[in-house]
Amino acid sequence: MIPGVRLVILGKQGAGKGTQCVRLARHYVVPHISTGDMFRAAAKSGTPFGERARQFMEAGELIPDEVVIGLVRERLDQRDTRDRGYILDGFPRTVHQAEELDKFGGVELVIDLEVPTEVVLERLASRRVCVDCGTNYSLSGPPRVDWICDVCGGEVIQRKDDTEDAILRRLDLYEEQTAPLISWYLQKGLLVTVDGLGHPDQVHARMIRAVDHWRARHQPQ
Repeated sequence: MIPGVRLVILGKQGAGKGTQCVRLARHYVVPHISTGDMFRAAAKSGTPFGERARQFMEAGELIPDEVVIGLVRERLDQRDTRDRGYILDGFPRTVHQAEELDKFGGVELVIDLEVPTEVVLERLASRRVCVDCGTNYSLSGPPRVDWICDVCGGEVIQRKDDTEDAILRRLDLYEEQTAPLISWYLQKGLLVTVDGLGHPDQVHARMIRAVDHWRARHQPQ
């Protein structure tokens, strides 16, 4: 069996992180841990925490560190992640979160999935998502029948946080709070940059090569 990994995937919203994290999780046989999926599930639940998460998400704001860190710490303490590792998607977003991750999880490698801002703006503005299972579609790649999900039959809609104002706010927050992680992880010798443009198969192959090359350079002789 292919060895597990402990990967963090960075990149702007709309860079294709979700698609590539699913593929990487299958390749390395590890859990794909998406904080966005966690928060959307909480927002749909109607609980007090879920309502708080929903308000932050609809405003295009980041959910407070203490909430995110606690949620991820709890997830990484489960057996499947302890045994083989994980693909982290959406965490850490700040240097403070990365410092906390070092305390309770750690990371083998960080991949920065690089896509120009104008491309992610176009992708996010056209994105549509199933309200039930979260499958992504777009205006150029819709479901087969009348915006009904091909996977589960749920309604496919534009997310409230995919409006132009919310998208621009998220990108501003990324540049302000998350981009410094690139420098922080680079200084620690844990970061590689991968071109996120092209067919998903091409991007996936680049990411696998990045992990393999890093391991070849750092494995004990």
